[in-house]
Amino acid sequence: MILRLLLLLLLLTREIITAGDCTTRSSLARPALACGSTMISSLMGHLQVSSFFEYYTTRLSIGTPPQEFALIVDTGSTVTYVPCSNCQQCGKHQDPRFQPHLSSTYQPVKCNAHCYCDTAGKQCTYQRRYAEMSSSTGVLGNDLVSFGNESELTPQRAVFGCETVETGDLFSQRADGIMGLGRGYLSLVNQLVEKHVIDDSFSLCYGGMGVGGGAMILGSIASPTGMVFSHSDPQRSPYYNIKLKEIHVAGKPLKLRSSVFDGRHGTVLDSGTTYAYLPAKAFLAFRDAIINNVRSLKKIQGPDPNYHDVCFGGAGWDIAKLSEVFPKVDMVFGNKQKLSLSPENYLFKHTKVPGAYCLGVFENKNDETTLLGGIIVRNTLVTYDREKNKLGFWKTNCSELWKQLEDTGCPTPAPLVPQNHNTTPAVSPSLAPSGLPPNSFPGKKIEFRVGVIMFNMSFSIKNSSWKPNFTEFEELIAHELGMNTAQVHLLNFTSSGNQFLAEWAIFPADSADYISNTTAVNIITRLRDHHVQLPERFGSYQLVEWKIEPQKERTWWQRNYLAVAAVASVALFLTLTSIALWFVWKNNRQQSGSYKPVGVTIPEQELQPL
Repeated sequence: MILRLLLLLLLLTREIITAGDCTTRSSLARPALACGSTMISSLMGHLQVSSFFEYYTTRLSIGTPPQEFALIVDTGSTVTYVPCSNCQQCGKHQDPRFQPHLSSTYQPVKCNAHCYCDTAGKQCTYQRRYAEMSSSTGVLGNDLVSFGNESELTPQRAVFGCETVETGDLFSQRADGIMGLGRGYLSLVNQLVEKHVIDDSFSLCYGGMGVGGGAMILGSIASPTGMVFSHSDPQRSPYYNIKLKEIHVAGKPLKLRSSVFDGRHGTVLDSGTTYAYLPAKAFLAFRDAIINNVRSLKKIQGPDPNYHDVCFGGAGWDIAKLSEVFPKVDMVFGNKQKLSLSPENYLFKHTKVPGAYCLGVFENKNDETTLLGGIIVRNTLVTYDREKNKLGFWKTNCSELWKQLEDTGCPTPAPLVPQNHNTTPAVSPSLAPSGLPPNSFPGKKIEFRVGVIMFNMSFSIKNSSWKPNFTEFEELIAHELGMNTAQVHLLNFTSSGNQFLAEWAIFPADSADYISNTTAVNIITRLRDHHVQLPERFGSYQLVEWKIEPQKERTWWQRNYLAVAAVASVALFLTLTSIALWFVWKNNRQQSGSYKPVGVTIPEQELQPL
């Protein structure tokens, strides 16, 4: 029986990519829907803009009672793993480590002929190494996994890795671990398929640049009208590959042989990789074609001096208008079907220069594999139909995929449930805000135009003698929320010891009358789930209270004050002109009346006696 899960937002996360089994990954060292029989997974994530890399995470619960983890969604990995409580070398991640002894349903996978065993010869082990020199090592366990309280899917038993050693980027990343969705018997998808819980298919939909949102659908769905497909050959490579034949830039094909995209593993689609990596010849042709089509923009230095990024300044803030400046790119498959890419599918925001963007396609120097990461499929529903060996692509707004599901009679998405992983001490009662309504989260949508977003943020500074720079503080908050600095205002700031309370307001951009509903929901979600990353000197923070105010109805005077002012100005001008003309006329008349004609008798004046 196929069960159905409810949809939640999947927020875009920026950090160094580490996930996946694809051996080409690290040579890259940079890193209307029908319900059908579907399972829509509840997804959550966070946004971290402290580096140039992005990944997507989802929440997965393991054990009884459930222990929750944030896992990178990775189609290039075949193992799902989380840090174990007895880990000898694991980094500090988003959630506490998994504690097997606290789960009444946990079972170790006993040593057998089909696995590598630990030194005691009692439990199966796993090991994953990545070319960027990171690795994960641990033991295999079996326990109940689930996707959240909103899911209709009952917890299912699955084998997963319990880490005992992490190295490299796996050690330093914020996410707890990896959710492996690749081809392999330990893959979470494979295990659910074997239990006949889902069909042998799943779909991913990643939100757009700087927006986030999206969905993961475990199970089959009816293909939307307009979805394009490419054959995926599991015998060609163990990864999800497609038959890429050509790339067109601004309607013109790159002068390349189709075989350039068929080196080593072919063209691989990997959600655990951030950007796209092309073989040398293909990359140089693509880069030159983009540069030749944006001659109106100025080439600037990239955000990281260690890399020779191709960046362009002066493109503007509005992502929706990037297509007016940058060319459209088409990927042509072996069946002649095309996947059209908008600029957000091959660009990333410059983190230091506002309104500047950099090419998110790089050269794969050490491998002939063409690797397509998450950037290529932003705002694209990708169906991994493993049963029919094909991958489908459908352009859509992934951040609002719930609307499409709602229109077709699918279950309405559940609102985001707060996940409290904050360790900040409670705010002092003397700093508690007043005048804000209870935090009733708006859910899947807001039924009015947003005029202003107000929120109170408490935070604890380790050094009580240090005072924050308010201008810097505003710039940091604006940058973390993806807003213009002019939109973010610090209304009030109070302190008690090392406890601080900041009251903020976010207003629409100068070019807009209101804040979009999607933007408002994302801002509150990122604040509430502690996804705003502040420098260490600011300590940790907590969202105390918030409220969203609708766009105020403008009065007749506000709507017509310009016209009234214009009419008043004209009237005043005419009045002053008339007065000036009258004074001129009167003065001329007086002067003409003071002269007497020649010969006119003038009466004599007697001298008055002294």
